[in-house]
Amino acid sequence: MDRNESFQSEALPHLDAVYRFALRLSGSAADAEDLVQETFLRAFRAWDQYTPGTRAKSWLFTICRNVFLRQRKRERRREETVRDAAAEVDTKGLQTGEIPVFTTAYQYDPEGQFFAAIVDGGILAAIERLPDDFRDTVILSDLEGLAYAEIAELLDIPVGTVKSRLFRGRRLLQQVLYEYATDTGYVHTNPQ
Repeated sequence: MDRNESFQSEALPHLDAVYRFALRLSGSAADAEDLVQETFLRAFRAWDQYTPGTRAKSWLFTICRNVFLRQRKRERRREETVRDAAAEVDTKGLQTGEIPVFTTAYQYDPEGQFFAAIVDGGILAAIERLPDDFRDTVILSDLEGLAYAEIAELLDIPVGTVKSRLFRGRRLLQQVLYEYATDTGYVHTNPQ
């Protein structure tokens, strides 16, 4: 089997799972699509480093997460540069407030809003509010179905840490979702 056939048979079947993972990481359909495209491009370029027959899904998730983290780091540096430039403009008295080009217009996401309307927004918000370490572990285990060892390899942490974070993340999520369920009427408490 040549490189292209191998990539198509082992990597491409996981396209939807990588997209879901990227969507949870980025929070935006457009950003997730870009992230998936970059992930599969990098995976194809490095396909000779992949061991055929192993867990391609975990390998792709690792690439996706690394690409996301690098992009987030670059964005933070860019935001700091913009803030510094805006502060410099403010001190010279030339302009006050935010520079219109850099306002939050990019945050408007109709597809994301539609998705959030279909999937209960309270549940997504509860998952998003989890601390990063717990959220990543819960998503990879409970939503993507990865084994502890795969999550450990993906996040570069010991299996025991995966179990601990998963336990604590589920507990935090359970508390928030119970409150949400009672507030929305999904669960009725008996007044005593």
